[in-house]
Amino acid sequence: MADIMSILSANYKAAGLSVPSKTAYVAVDPKLYQGTWSGTYPDRKTFKFTVSDVNGFRAQVKYQSGSTVKYQSVLIKDQSFRIGDTKFILTKAGTAQIKNVITDPATGSTYLDTARATQS
Repeated sequence: MADIMSILSANYKAAGLSVPSKTAYVAVDPKLYQGTWSGTYPDRKTFKFTVSDVNGFRAQVKYQSGSTVKYQSVLIKDQSFRIGDTKFILTKAGTAQIKNVITDPATGSTYLDTARATQS
């Protein structure tokens, strides 16, 4: 079991999703995050985030891409949050960078999909 966890940890670090932060959680402006965010990955798959109930640094998020649908309560820190293997980073009002770790089922190798989302 420890071998599996070390492999997963190494892959997340290689993908750039595991950057430690020393900052505290602080309340965010709900208008910057709340609403529907959509975009397209480089492989032309579309995705959508629905962010609701932003209160302080907490929010409820629904993520959809293809047949994948995830619901999660998230904590917003350093203008970003994670839902599953996907990281949402607010770059400026109305625009976010999305990073998604993809595992190839045939080879087991992982790669990072990066896309831009816009708020509507």
